[in-house]
Amino acid sequence: MPVAKSASDFLSFFSTPDWSMIGNVQIWTLALTIALVASLESLLSIEAVDDLDPYQRVTPTNRELKAQGVGNLLSGLIGGIPVTSVIVRSSANVNSGAKTKMSTIYHGIFLLLSVAFIPVVLNLIPKACLAAILIFTGYKLAKPSLFKAFYKKGWDVFLPFVITIAAILATDLLKGVILGIIVGLFFSFRSNFRKAVFVVNDDTRYLFRLRKDVSFLNKAIIKRKLEEVPENAHVIIDTKRADYIDRDVVETIEDFTLHAPLKNIKVDLYTSGFVDHGFSYKVLANNNDDASLQRNYEEVIESVLHGNNNNNAKNKN
Repeated sequence: MPVAKSASDFLSFFSTPDWSMIGNVQIWTLALTIALVASLESLLSIEAVDDLDPYQRVTPTNRELKAQGVGNLLSGLIGGIPVTSVIVRSSANVNSGAKTKMSTIYHGIFLLLSVAFIPVVLNLIPKACLAAILIFTGYKLAKPSLFKAFYKKGWDVFLPFVITIAAILATDLLKGVILGIIVGLFFSFRSNFRKAVFVVNDDTRYLFRLRKDVSFLNKAIIKRKLEEVPENAHVIIDTKRADYIDRDVVETIEDFTLHAPLKNIKVDLYTSGFVDHGFSYKVLANNNDDASLQRNYEEVIESVLHGNNNNNAKNKN
């Protein structure tokens, strides 16, 4: 750390940017990389500090990133390096009993005063001591009990956690976090794929329940399960809990409803009154309690309606 013998020497440490390099592509590439890494590090630190906070408060991430951007902009204008939220100083504040944002301001003031007035003392601190502090802080944040807790939550949670840590150690923070996000998205998509379709049966009664987001990837399993329904069965297709149903899946259900009578299969389709999943036609059943689906040409619909009118006429007679 440079040591200033006077106030003028201390002010000489500040410098202004070289604006002639503003058109350099390498500068912009480096700036974008630093911005991404700094933002990721700040978000990760915020997540860790929120867990350490005894009051379990939630830090506004947008406000934190905006403040970091303004701070880095001003720091660059006076020759400083980029700043980020750092877990070591943040955890030190929490462990010291800090409760408000003033702890961060006081922290920054004390750092500035220390660099300005006692740089000689700071230079006497062995780097091994700083490394020990970092290792101890890292151990507290990733202690074995944390790994056990993630392991008990299941492989869908444990594997992305371990892979992210291994990727960060093997490469760098940016690449490791990106790989962790990809792995996390894979397991999230895999979990949603499995839970989107629920099928259960009791003898000849079958329940097909669609939940969350039913994508085109679920079409094959839905079609296979529907075709496995035996003759003379009763099928209930419940889509009330589905937020989204892909058009291919809708057509698969409609096609099954059309040819189900050939196997003497009764089909009841329950849809949500709040979400339109795109089913083509709904014709009321004879008991007026359920709705049977018909997806066909207009003449078929007209024949069904005509048949109902004839039945009404017979009842009047």
